[in-house]
Amino acid sequence: MIKLSVNINKIATLRNSRGGNIPDVVKAAIDCERFGADGITVHPRPDQRHIRYDDVRALAPVLNTEFNIEGYPSKFFIDLVLEMRPAQVTLVPDPPGALTSNAGWNTIQFGDFLKEVISDCNRAGIRTSLFLDPNPDMVKSAYQTGAHRIELYTEMYAKEYKSQREKAIQPYVITAQKAHDLGLGVNAGHDLSLENLAYFAQHIPSLLEVSIGHALIADALYLGLENTIQAYKRQLKS
Repeated sequence: MIKLSVNINKIATLRNSRGGNIPDVVKAAIDCERFGADGITVHPRPDQRHIRYDDVRALAPVLNTEFNIEGYPSKFFIDLVLEMRPAQVTLVPDPPGALTSNAGWNTIQFGDFLKEVISDCNRAGIRTSLFLDPNPDMVKSAYQTGAHRIELYTEMYAKEYKSQREKAIQPYVITAQKAHDLGLGVNAGHDLSLENLAYFAQHIPSLLEVSIGHALIADALYLGLENTIQAYKRQLKS
């Protein structure tokens, strides 16, 4: 069963745009769990423009599903992760000012750096995942870092889905298969939606988890949060 982790960054963005605590990020996360989410994802950034570090600290003790914290492995970020001990940390190579994640790791170039960070997380009992482009050449070096999983960066698939989905999925199939052969778990995320999710899940048999935020929260404006979460879960079963 492929797990659905709901990224709640956009809920925090809405709250921050007005000040105060509406919508309540912690309540929204608990509601997502109640409505069927298998996990909650947050991606705190240095400017705290959506999820704040205090949100991470407030969420960690109250969540009952898997908590996944994404981010660039700066010392401050890793200290936060080691303090909170989430089920999973997903390491992304975002520069501080990035609008959103836009590339995977070069695990050959940054292998030694990632090994050190991942070793700290592994010793703390935290599952580690590396954000990767659909490039099989990066998988072996990702495995050598000691990571437990990779997360496939799916923006390119989403962009090409309407025009050439058979071609768009192929690099992901190859990369996921190589990861699976090495014993790495496979996650995926970025621009997955109700339109393209089922096809992706059907063609990546080793897929364990998807992390979805922007499209899911946008759909919830029309369908309601509970109906939307259930709709996404049905796509993962089809």
